[in-house]
This record gives sequence, structure tokens and C-alpha cells, in this order.
Amino acid sequence: MGVRTVLLMFCLLLLTQYTLQQTTSKKRNGKKDSNNSAIEELKKQINDIVQEVNLLKEQQALQTVCLRGTKVLGKCFLADPVKKNFHTASDDCIAKGGSLSTPLTGDENDQLYNYVRQSIGPEEHIWLGVNDMVTDGHWVDQSGSSVRFKNWETEITLQPDGGRSQNCAILSTTANGKWFDESCRAEKASVCEFNIV
Repeated sequence: MGVRTVLLMFCLLLLTQYTLQQTTSKKRNGKKDSNNSAIEELKKQINDIVQEVNLLKEQQALQTVCLRGTKVLGKCFLADPVKKNFHTASDDCIAKGGSLSTPLTGDENDQLYNYVRQSIGPEEHIWLGVNDMVTDGHWVDQSGSSVRFKNWETEITLQPDGGRSQNCAILSTTANGKWFDESCRAEKASVCEFNIV
């Protein structure tokens, strides 16, 4: 259903509600009860339409984001090549209605790695939505849930190795999508993710 159709229906319902209110004020008390229930039903229908319009707007915004970025496994990724510290990058993603990318599987990590190489560059690092700021060594996503999938670089540098000085995670394209811990104050590019249905 198009947004214009929904808005037209909304206007018609408002007009009907106004007409019923005018009619109700002219009738006797016996008719007021049935008209009041009709008015309440119209109000409910109007609220339902408003919610549907808001949902359509949200879906349209997500489609716009996906057109500029890429779709991956129920998510859209949108690259931001501007280098920022972890907190600024995270706040910017939240302001756009998403969050810093957090791969949940090896396949998703590989797709994010490939997207970063194509959209930002083959020698870039991006912030992940993963940190251990609260408890050193306990890595959580941005909702505070423990991270189940991890892709730390463990063959050469045994990541994470930064202790209390490196509490944020990055994905490295130069290390084939492996993760490293990094100081949250460092400036890196980022990729926002948006859940889609």
C-alpha cells in the first residue's frame, strides 16, 4: 500500500470522525453511546494507520541505506571512510538508526571484510561494535551481550593483547578480516549495520 493511499485513507477517516462528532452533538443521549463507540473505533483505526505509515517510512529509509551500502544476511552495511574514535563512530551509527558492525558468523565476517576492501580500501581497519570496557577480557557487543563469534588474530600476535589500554575491537583488511584490540581513542573508519526484515 502506497504512502499516498494511506494518507488519503487517514484524511477520509478524520473527515468521517469530524462528521460523526457533529452528528453526535445534535442527537439525544440514547444515540450518544453508539456514536461514542463508533468514534472510538475510528480513533483506533486512525492510530493503526499512523503506525503503518511510520513503519513504511522506516522501511523506506532502510531501503535507501541499503542502496548506498550492501545487504548481508538480514542486515545492511553502510561504510563510513571518515576516521573517528570508537565512541564518535558508534554515536554516528546510532544517530543513523544502526550500530557499529558486529559479525555474528564467519561468513558474515568474510562478507564484511570484502565490503570494507571494496568500499573503504584494501589496507584499512574498521571499528567493530565490540569492546571490553567494563571487564577486561570480557568482550561484549553494543547491547552489552557477550560476543559469541570472535575472529581474533591468534597466529602471530595472540590477540587480544592490549590489556586495559586497548578496549575496542577492529577488523583488519590487511590481516584478512582478523580482529585486533585497539585503543578506543584511535581513529579508524567504520561500517554501520542496520537490521532488515
